[in-house]
Amino acid sequence: MRIGTLLVVGSLAACAGLDGSGSLPADAPRTVGAERSRDRDHERLIAAFGGEARAPQAQRLLSDVTKRLIEASDRPDESFQITILNSSAVNAFALPNGRLYVTRGLLALANDTSEIAGVLSHEIAHVTLRHASQRSELQARSTLIKRVTENVLNDAKEAAAMQNQSRSTLASFSRSQELEADQAGVKVLARAGFDPYGASRFLAALGRSASGSDGSADMMASHPSTRERITLALQAARRASAPGVGEAGRIEYLSALEGLAYGDDPADGVVRGRRFIHSRLGVAFEAPEGFTLENTSQAVLGASADGSRRLLFDAADTPNGQSLEEVLRSTWNDTIEPGSLRTETMNGLPVATALSIGKEWSFRLSAIRIGNTTFRLIMAIRSGSGDLEGLFQRTLATVRQVQPEEAREIRPLRLEVVIAREGDTAQSLASRMAIDRPLDRFLLINGLDRNQALKVGERYKIAVE
Repeated sequence: MRIGTLLVVGSLAACAGLDGSGSLPADAPRTVGAERSRDRDHERLIAAFGGEARAPQAQRLLSDVTKRLIEASDRPDESFQITILNSSAVNAFALPNGRLYVTRGLLALANDTSEIAGVLSHEIAHVTLRHASQRSELQARSTLIKRVTENVLNDAKEAAAMQNQSRSTLASFSRSQELEADQAGVKVLARAGFDPYGASRFLAALGRSASGSDGSADMMASHPSTRERITLALQAARRASAPGVGEAGRIEYLSALEGLAYGDDPADGVVRGRRFIHSRLGVAFEAPEGFTLENTSQAVLGASADGSRRLLFDAADTPNGQSLEEVLRSTWNDTIEPGSLRTETMNGLPVATALSIGKEWSFRLSAIRIGNTTFRLIMAIRSGSGDLEGLFQRTLATVRQVQPEEAREIRPLRLEVVIAREGDTAQSLASRMAIDRPLDRFLLINGLDRNQALKVGERYKIAVE
């Protein structure tokens, strides 16, 4: 239930690329547009990603790494500035004026200095190769062609065809820019003395974090497939040096991450096991035993292990003065069972509830009002899979208002680096993490496979309160 919008900034290089044609001259100016416009882009990005993260140790390390990379690049005279964004999303991008951005979610995913150096080297390459300017030129050209076709030639059909063609060209342009930045980034990584294989290791971690996709690139996608990027990054690393030659910097990197905030910001709602609490909206509830919760940008989603029982909790966009009964009628598309709609008070809050029965699923609906905000709790159960009424009533009874004093006491999870001892396993270390799917998260942030044994004396990240 993150209340915020990711802005699309026109001058964002943000992981975009080139097929070799239309390259700008080597001495082309890096900055474009007015200084005020660039500052505005920076401010909008900071606001869109939750502000700047306070992480002085990580900030110092990133600044040092960036300095080494710039000195080893083809444009050592240019200046760059790095900002850590307070977002759990895994993202990194650059503005053409040399502002670099990484999220704390991305920092948590990397496992050594060479991996994060690979990310920064990639983003620096976008800037030094002038990718944003090249992309802007192509966009302007395709827009001009569309206008001429539509207005001068008066041919809307041809204009639409040209628009589709330009979209495909821009997608291909961006994919090739990504690969070009990967290749240039690995070269600079090796030149700066870092392990050039760090780039492919991070790309592999990125692939694991997005394992819901099949890894293939859609024709219209702005990025090539992760699989392709890993293959080409490995080839570039082999051309640069043999494995084990460059600096990895694992201990240094993990030390810099100690205490970094991990996961959701409490202001955007946090999941703690089966509990969800949103400090800013002032609401909390607890899911039934056996449920796993996920806090998405639109709603809190929950499900049992077999998927036969599910829940949704969100804030409904309702007109002022709309009754809770009207909220359920207007926001639920299926038929509400006659006589099931009723109102009551629970935990001092006005509540409306209803029942809806489908062919395969049955639903219990509720609308709860806290102050001026209306929340919906919807529970669904596959026919014949259990006691929907009891499940719903027990969960609804946990919905409550969070008082300001309690909200102020909510703290984000923090990364802690622990040393594996004899007998430690991924499961035992993951059990110390007060988080949903702790084992999956532990394996992900430590770059481990499910059956991979821990190394005694090695350092690993866990997320603790």
